[in-house]
Amino acid sequence: MPNHPQARAAVTTHDRNDGNMRHWLLGSVIGVAALWAGAEVLADSHEEITISHGYVNFGELKYGPDQVLDYVNPDAPKGGEFSQWAQGTFDSFNLSTRKGVPAALSTIGYESILTSFADDPYGVYCYLCETMEYPESRDWVIFNLRDDVTFWDGTTMTAEDIKFTFELYLEQGITEYRSVYSQFIDSVEVLDSHRIRFNFTETAPRRDVVSWVGGTSAFSKAWFEETGTRLDEASDEPFMATGPYRLDEVDIGRQIIYRYDPNWWGADLPLNQGRNNFETLRVEYFADSGSAFEGFKSGVYAFRTENSSIQWATGYDFPARENGWVIVEELPDGAIGTGQGFVFNLNQEKFEDPLVRQALGLMVNFEWMNDSLFYGLYERPESFWDNSDLKAVGVPSAEEIAILQPLVEEGLLDASILTDEAVIPPVSSTAERPLDRRALRAASALLDEAGWVAGDDGLRRKDGETLSVTFLERSPQFDRIINPIVENLKRLGVDAALERVDTAQWIERRRSGNFDIVNASLGQGFEPGQQLAQFFGSEAAEDSSRNPMRLKSPAVDRIIDAIVDAKTLDELTTGTRALDRVLRAERFWIPQWQKNKHTVAYYDMYRFEEIPPLALSPIDNWWYDAEAGEALRATGAFQ
Repeated sequence: MPNHPQARAAVTTHDRNDGNMRHWLLGSVIGVAALWAGAEVLADSHEEITISHGYVNFGELKYGPDQVLDYVNPDAPKGGEFSQWAQGTFDSFNLSTRKGVPAALSTIGYESILTSFADDPYGVYCYLCETMEYPESRDWVIFNLRDDVTFWDGTTMTAEDIKFTFELYLEQGITEYRSVYSQFIDSVEVLDSHRIRFNFTETAPRRDVVSWVGGTSAFSKAWFEETGTRLDEASDEPFMATGPYRLDEVDIGRQIIYRYDPNWWGADLPLNQGRNNFETLRVEYFADSGSAFEGFKSGVYAFRTENSSIQWATGYDFPARENGWVIVEELPDGAIGTGQGFVFNLNQEKFEDPLVRQALGLMVNFEWMNDSLFYGLYERPESFWDNSDLKAVGVPSAEEIAILQPLVEEGLLDASILTDEAVIPPVSSTAERPLDRRALRAASALLDEAGWVAGDDGLRRKDGETLSVTFLERSPQFDRIINPIVENLKRLGVDAALERVDTAQWIERRRSGNFDIVNASLGQGFEPGQQLAQFFGSEAAEDSSRNPMRLKSPAVDRIIDAIVDAKTLDELTTGTRALDRVLRAERFWIPQWQKNKHTVAYYDMYRFEEIPPLALSPIDNWWYDAEAGEALRATGAFQ
């Protein structure tokens, strides 16, 4: 059984605006005979039942019932506008389909049964529920829903809406979700208007089940039936939901405005104090980062997370900054690294050999990039769990070997995994020029060994086929980064190229697997579980937005199973380190760059109390200083 305290004081809290956070309430253990309204449902059980405001597998919940979050200002003023930018275009408000290009902040108004918070990596808390009930076996969970939750149209949310939404995702959700999770649910029962029970199959991972079904959003069943909207089709508006913000204005492909709902049901909850402080949220669309930066400089929008090192190092000397209108600062980031990198499409026959992947990765000279292009601002990722103790380091421990040894004996892993140090990116011998000649020689030897031999024209061929590699990209910002890599690959004898397409094409080709190499962010969380199968599992490989490399490895699948079955934090940590070690040894990923801080710029009218360790979340807990905003407008800071 999971290492889960059966008696505890519990908590209540709220939903993160990006849709990834949920809420909590009162915890204690009682016998079945003492269960009030649900006693008849549980009469056949002899297990002790936990009733709680939250759930945690390891340790204790951070917050108790009716607490205000530590990182907010509960007295923050309400009002004003928060504005940001997005790249490309959009034609849908549905993230749950491969059809169309979804709009920024499409899920801003969606709330779920449970929520989490940006300073508690392990706990989930009741939000649309008041309490939850579950036995020690985790064979089921009951959510006692709040009776005061309303949709935007004023109708009351009920257990029927929750059941409808959950089953909608299992019927019409994206393939990678359905293929992984459909096998874990036995049935869903509506016990009364505000009480719902989820029953799990014997094979469902017990550590994940409560938080998994607790992540169910609340959509209006009546609205879906009336409009005929489908989850697997593009939608020109968000689904009818319960959250603090709803769509106000839209100019397709150019601008979106979301507005705070004055009738929002959750405004007075303690866990919502100091959150959702802006009256409107505006998103301005630009074709690329360069034009977006010009828009920021002239005041078209007011908040920017800067992802370009050259702009961060050299671009912020424009008049609005010099006048004191714009604040530029680095804020702490305690989250796990992003795992950002180039990934190979493993469905391409030319990338099946790991020697080829290793050779091509040697042509990325990070040291030169960081010195010449990034102004020394970055570090190179080494792991999918950087900045945590889940990262594999050095040679495997005895506990890791216990997981890896059987896979070696079955021929699923090479024996070197038991003795070699965890793979880390190569360090270039020179930061003075893009091409590292030592790396070039090593890469040449690897390709020779793999059978890709250079011909008289310098190009490498195998069985008459030329080794060609194309980087699929959508942002001109990457040209200065990828083009030197292309030139290095050409020196290696590879027919390399950069293909830049618009955002819609990039999304579709990435989804469909019509690419050689593409960008991906594969960073994970502090408590890995069944979601690993969506990122790295074989079942999701052919139709997954999270597994773009199309990884299919029986060894990886087995280790994921071990992680999902972990009963203690030590078991979870050991299993994750073993998985990290194996994933890195696969070399499907060429690590790019990362930093452990947020580089942000914003007009001097936004305020915050504290930056929580796990998320920047300006929409969630920052606020607008009306006096400062009016002063900026009086000076002509905005267009």
